[in-house]
Amino acid sequence: MTQLKDFIIKAHGGLDRWRQFEQVSADLVQGGALWSLKGLPDTLARTNVTVGLKQERASHAPFGAGNRRSRFAPERVAIEDADGAVLEELLQPRASFAGHTLQTPWTELQLAYFAGCAMWTYLNMPFLLAWPGVETEELEPWPIHSGDWRRLAVRFPANIATHSTVQTLYFDGDGLLKRHDYDVEISGNTPGAHIIEDYTEVLGIKFPTRRRIYARQPDGSFGIDPLVVSIDLSNIRLG
Repeated sequence: MTQLKDFIIKAHGGLDRWRQFEQVSADLVQGGALWSLKGLPDTLARTNVTVGLKQERASHAPFGAGNRRSRFAPERVAIEDADGAVLEELLQPRASFAGHTLQTPWTELQLAYFAGCAMWTYLNMPFLLAWPGVETEELEPWPIHSGDWRRLAVRFPANIATHSTVQTLYFDGDGLLKRHDYDVEISGNTPGAHIIEDYTEVLGIKFPTRRRIYARQPDGSFGIDPLVVSIDLSNIRLG
């Protein structure tokens, strides 16, 4: 198992290289049915995202209209103005999703929490496999038309805010992440299949630039209609 984790991390640029950086930023275009379903179709349609690599933090700017930005951490989420003054904040934000289903609308602060949590997870993967307390177990390979993908079940500790405690990662023969399955706990444990494509290399680190998320069925299959979320990244910067 350690050998598989090491192979995967090395394929994406290596842990030594990754640890030279403090954060990653990217221009972000998002679409899909989720945002309208939650009552906030345009807030994060086109923005910039920045996430921490050594601490769990994220920010989207702009965050909707008015030159605002979001601040996400597991225990607090806030919306600030351009000067950094806090306009709204929510402590222990995950608790605010109690009883939610996929159809439950979100407040802007809840959107800031979900988007921050999600993009922090995505942009730090697969290097999160080396974080303290993260446990992995190799599963049976997943057959596809071009050959099997190797799979890892990942269990996150309670201090990491992410989609679900247990997630599944799929890797191709080169060790690159190709698919990411999870159940969105804060949205009624909605199951998702997250397809990952179009890698680019930035300062020695490989990042996918195209992500598409679909509804996952109990047998692991998925259809492409509806498209739940689309994520396209460009101008990726490490610093």
